[in-house]
Amino acid sequence: MLESASPVTVIGSDMTSGLPASAPPVTGSTTDSRVPPPRPYPRPQPLPQSGILTAGEHDDLLNPELYAAYVNRSGDLGQEVRNLPRVDTTRVVTGIVADRSGQPIPFADVTVTCSDGNSITMATQADGNVVFFPGLDRLSERITVSARKAGQTIADARPVLVANAAGGQQVGLTATQAATKVTKLDLMLVVDTTGSMGDEISYLQSELRSIIASITAKHRQLDIRIGFVFYRDLGDEYVTRTVVFDRDVGRVQGALARQNANGGGDYPEAMDQAMIRAVGQDWRPDAVKSLLLVADAPPHDQLFGRTWQAAEAARAKRIHITPVAASGVADKAEYAMRAMAAATQSRYLFLTDDSGVGNPHAAPAVDCYLVTKLDALVRRVIDTQISGRRIEPEDQEIIRSVGKYDAGKCILPADFQWQN
Repeated sequence: MLESASPVTVIGSDMTSGLPASAPPVTGSTTDSRVPPPRPYPRPQPLPQSGILTAGEHDDLLNPELYAAYVNRSGDLGQEVRNLPRVDTTRVVTGIVADRSGQPIPFADVTVTCSDGNSITMATQADGNVVFFPGLDRLSERITVSARKAGQTIADARPVLVANAAGGQQVGLTATQAATKVTKLDLMLVVDTTGSMGDEISYLQSELRSIIASITAKHRQLDIRIGFVFYRDLGDEYVTRTVVFDRDVGRVQGALARQNANGGGDYPEAMDQAMIRAVGQDWRPDAVKSLLLVADAPPHDQLFGRTWQAAEAARAKRIHITPVAASGVADKAEYAMRAMAAATQSRYLFLTDDSGVGNPHAAPAVDCYLVTKLDALVRRVIDTQISGRRIEPEDQEIIRSVGKYDAGKCILPADFQWQN
């Protein structure tokens, strides 16, 4: 059990869920400008400290054609996994709410009303954007889009014809009230602590401690709360172990430092229970909500649907799910993580071999990315979620590049083809 000083609240080891039940990577054409040298095994490991682990990232919302091709290539997973989530990023409706001066309106409730009278409401992120998926959200061909904030209408309903063509469409809404600044951040870290994470867990702990310290130092104007859900699997010492949101950085840092990697055994882990517990925490409605999922394995096949329900609940609460894929990640884990990231307007992060730490990392099924230090990458992603603008690495931060990368988008070859 965690020995945490009050008032840190620790929800202890859950040996059973206590929750109701519910329902080969292809990288494409890539070029590698700075390929790391071969890594002999075994090899000496540096002492755990921040700034060692390396990682890349991919935004499937910025690359809808590539994501559609990836999902189609991964279709055979559906023979093994029931309720395999399918997020169609090629036909999105993006609501963009801004004030009269063009400043984004964060946390506005955007309602899409279908021709049959049914509606769905989602809130904008800090960039004033909210993404609807016609297939996932069961939108009709004709919809109206409106916006409210604090119970008041700020943008009247606008009729929209949902296009069938790939690429999606944007619906701009001009708000009658002025934009306000983001003042709060809730950051929840969901960390797999099974034995398979043993090759990297101490390094990840150092990186996460550094990330937490730097975010709280940089954003002193924000009211920041941080929490954790550590998880393993059924039959282990614990299934989930939760540290609820706390403003005291020292206490939550101490909770992280006391973790070790153990248990597990088979490949899948209790990701479903961890996600349910994390999403069910006391998230503030007026905060940027960021969930960092650090894992190297998928949920159990029969619990994919339950894990996806937790991701859909996160989306409804406006929680960004940002996966960090560690060594050991294979096709099912990558698929689950990328689906959750795309659905919640976030990005898929993955560790790389450039650091020389841990077991070999499978190449992600993405066509372009930049490799940088993990701690700097996570800070950029969270800074993007807070500021509402995408932040790219400086040239000196880039360790190597894969494919043709342009501000998060992959430049496709002229002969690229895909089938939706």
